[in-house]
Amino acid sequence: MHSFPGVVAVGYINEAIDEGNPLRTLETLLLPTANISDVDPAHAQHYQDVLYHAKSQKLGDSESVSKVLWLDEIQQAVDEANVDEDRAKQWVTLVVDVNQCLEGKKSSDILSVLKSSTSNANDIIPECADKYHDALVKAKELKSERVSSEGSWLKLNLNEKYDYCYNIDSKEGSWVIPESCLYKESWLTGKEIEAFWKGCKQRKVYMHRRQTFIDNTDSIVKIQSWFRMATARKSYLSRLQYFRDHNNEIVKIQSLLRANKARDDYKTLVGSENPPLTVIRKFVYLLDQSDLDFQEELEVARLREEVVTKIRANQQLEKDLNLMDIKIGLLVKNRITLEDVISHSKKLNKKKGGEMEILNNTDNQGIKSLSKERRKTLETYQQLFYLLQTNPLYLAKLIFQMPQNKSTKFMDTVIFTLYNYASNQREEYLLLKLFKTALEEEIKSKVDQVQDIVTGNPTVIKMVVSFNRGARGQNTLRQLLAAVVKEIIEDKSLIINTNPVEVYKAWVNQLETQTGEASKLPYDVTTEQALTYPEVKNKLEASIENLRRVTDKVLNSIISSLDLLPYGLRYIAKVLKNSIHEKFPDATEDELLKIVGNLLYYRYMNPAIVAPDGFDIIDMTAGGQINSDQRRNLGSVAKVLQHAASNKLFEGENEHLSSMNNYLSETYQEFRKYFKEACNVPEPEEKFNMDKYTDLVTVSKPVIYISIEEIISTHSLLLEHQDAIAPEKNDLLSELLGSLGEVPTVESFLGEGAVDPNDPNKANTLSQLSKTEISLVLASKYDIEDGEAIDSRSLMIKTKKLIIDVIRNQPGNTLTEILETPATAQQEADHATDMVSRAMIDSRTPEEMKHSQSMIEDAQLPLEQKKRKIQRNLRTLEQTGHVSSKNKYQDILNEIAKDIRNQRIYRKLRKAELAKLQQTLNALNKKAAFYEEQINYYDTYIKTCLDNLKRKNTRRSIKLDGKGEPKGTKRAKPVKYTAAKLHEKGVLLDIDDLQTNQFKNVTFDIIATEDVGIFDVRSKFLGVEMEKVQLNIQDLLQMQYEGVAVMKMFDKVKVNVNLLIYLLNKKFYGK
Repeated sequence: MHSFPGVVAVGYINEAIDEGNPLRTLETLLLPTANISDVDPAHAQHYQDVLYHAKSQKLGDSESVSKVLWLDEIQQAVDEANVDEDRAKQWVTLVVDVNQCLEGKKSSDILSVLKSSTSNANDIIPECADKYHDALVKAKELKSERVSSEGSWLKLNLNEKYDYCYNIDSKEGSWVIPESCLYKESWLTGKEIEAFWKGCKQRKVYMHRRQTFIDNTDSIVKIQSWFRMATARKSYLSRLQYFRDHNNEIVKIQSLLRANKARDDYKTLVGSENPPLTVIRKFVYLLDQSDLDFQEELEVARLREEVVTKIRANQQLEKDLNLMDIKIGLLVKNRITLEDVISHSKKLNKKKGGEMEILNNTDNQGIKSLSKERRKTLETYQQLFYLLQTNPLYLAKLIFQMPQNKSTKFMDTVIFTLYNYASNQREEYLLLKLFKTALEEEIKSKVDQVQDIVTGNPTVIKMVVSFNRGARGQNTLRQLLAAVVKEIIEDKSLIINTNPVEVYKAWVNQLETQTGEASKLPYDVTTEQALTYPEVKNKLEASIENLRRVTDKVLNSIISSLDLLPYGLRYIAKVLKNSIHEKFPDATEDELLKIVGNLLYYRYMNPAIVAPDGFDIIDMTAGGQINSDQRRNLGSVAKVLQHAASNKLFEGENEHLSSMNNYLSETYQEFRKYFKEACNVPEPEEKFNMDKYTDLVTVSKPVIYISIEEIISTHSLLLEHQDAIAPEKNDLLSELLGSLGEVPTVESFLGEGAVDPNDPNKANTLSQLSKTEISLVLASKYDIEDGEAIDSRSLMIKTKKLIIDVIRNQPGNTLTEILETPATAQQEADHATDMVSRAMIDSRTPEEMKHSQSMIEDAQLPLEQKKRKIQRNLRTLEQTGHVSSKNKYQDILNEIAKDIRNQRIYRKLRKAELAKLQQTLNALNKKAAFYEEQINYYDTYIKTCLDNLKRKNTRRSIKLDGKGEPKGTKRAKPVKYTAAKLHEKGVLLDIDDLQTNQFKNVTFDIIATEDVGIFDVRSKFLGVEMEKVQLNIQDLLQMQYEGVAVMKMFDKVKVNVNLLIYLLNKKFYGK
């Protein structure tokens, strides 16, 4: 511990240091209480500098607790300053003595001067005295030559911190540099002097050591050799031990390096425009087909068949259930007999019991029998449907040649069957190409104004929407809307009613219920009158607020789920937008996006929001239904979104909702972004990585499952419209139709003996058998087969396969080098072994996946013969412009690289397709289970009706034939009425632009069609047929349910809906 007086002295000293006054610092150092020794007043400035530097360092030290210099630190600094003084004096002595000696040319004195002036005299070598002198003289002369004028001051920098000056005339030194001083520039400095004698010493040592090495060269070589050997052995053993200690890590590193090399090679294969042959050779093994590949292909084919069959079965069940709905609805109104309902119910139970399965009895007779003629017919049909599937122009033209009612049925059955309901990527790609071609054709030929797409009912748009709503059992709408729709339905407190009159009536009913007295308010009011009541306005505002809130939820669900929207639907939206813009280049972006919105929202989503139970959006139990309040809530939301999607404001009769117009405009902007982004999708070729040649390199051939009735129907339609869809005589379609000849009958398809000619119900039996499904393995008429003409593309494929076989067994940097270098015996042997292995694999390959006979024969050729055949093929391909010898046939190598890449992608897609098919099948099975539940529900209902009939002893009896089936009802005869007669009955109310006395000249024919509940109504004026419309009994019943009393037919005839239903029931469903 420091004494108190010492602490005071420390304070004074630190204050003096901070002031920067050397004299003040000297005074404090000399204080008796400080007890600082060896203080020389002549060195005051240097003490100040050293102390200040020491304190600055301490202040800069973050770990130092104290920021002042203590006595021991001060004493240390003073001692350091004194040492600096001694070093400075020694330096001065050396510089002065040596330079004066050199100026006096006393060479004999140089040795003694150096020894007396240096701190280590042993470093001075006496033998080098002359060299020292000569070198120093020469250096001083050179330095003097550059000096024109000089002073008497010498300057030394100690520790690169402090400057010391010495005047050789006055022999005085100072740590303070004089203001105006000239230095002695011609004199050598201390560092320059030391450098000369140290250099001489080092040179002498070096020369001595060098001579030693020269004298002992042999010994040194031996020593070096031994040392290197020992070092290398030690290093090797150490490295070896290190490898043993880290064996696992080394294996991982090696694996990583190999993987990186393989990855780099694969990047070259994938990313390089012209991958080298050496890289391609490493990956050709990926083109081999393993047992797993074949198993997966067979599993895909099996699942695809199940999915297509199940879709068709479910569609038929759905149609029959809808028909059952109509029959039960008419039964409730007592308009048809119970026998009709029971008959249809038994048909349903047959289908539920498994009669929808594919019949297999045609596999060994009929068109699939083993006779040459029938085999040829089968192959022609396979080629015909392959052509229709891969060339969309034929079907696109055919669709628009048929009447709309026929084309709709044709699309719903044959077209979707032809593409297996897009159950895999290939068929989805081809179906999209058909949609695109047909849509472009329809817009080109049938759309005259931009708005025609919105106001009309385009055939292709209808087909696209129908398909994407769940034809494959994958209801994307369910994922898109289920959660938010379910939330709206389950919210029991939610009431949205934006009709002022209905709100008014509900309010009056509520008042009467609460008071128990009849209200004095009028019951029938107009919209304007209803809005004059504050209670109605308040309820309306509450409904509008709820409507905004709920609509936001639905909108957010739609906007945030763009990725869930089916790719096919988005692509057709893109085609629609581009095609309309191409035909109407003046159309604005807003007009185009409204058309896109009409497809994506109004046609695709809107019906599912209004009727979620009809589109599998929510799960419904048999007999369950959505109540009127829930339906109105959903309808209100759909109405707002429909207005927003088309940027249509509430005006006219909806003026009371005008407060929502700002909301509609904001929502439209959200929809606008959504519609624009929805069209931002790649082309199918890029999306599915396919082109028109994909079928030539895939393992399995495409298969479709189609009924005999559909084959005959398609054949008949193609012949009927052949001139329109294939006018050229040399057209491939005309050639195939010519080969097939006339349209066959169902019996010829099934073969002789399939139906008993004496069967009284032969017609019904044939009708049922026409539903029999057969599988067609599609193939191009110009597949690679023996004896057939081979086009350049087919030749390219054969050549690629031969090249792959060759490069596996013969190395080389280029294809030209390999083809020109003879194969060795070992390479021929290895190639033969590979071919034997391939033959064994081919023997296990399913028949439909085998290569053509010509390819199998090519594979058996020796290596040299294959090379000769490759050279011939390459010359042919060069003439057609497919390859070039100038780039060493790099084009065909690029094709092989592309096949390798596609094979990997195909395997990946196949695994995804397996999972997708399994998922689809599960969904279809669930849907079938729901239909079965509905069938059971209807069975229960019918049994209840029967029990009630027995209890009431009804006069009606159920007449059954001998087989226990109800007798079929005959088709009702057409009914004819004049307009005057219908007017008299009250059915017809008015005809625009026609006086009542002219009604007798107008007649109406009402004809029941094959579809139950559908009627054709034809109008005639003075015996000349004018127009025809179709009536649907379900639509009429829905109007009756909704309270619609009057409807228009032919856009000019007003009829009473209730009396029209009565008339139809009486004439067509009564006894």
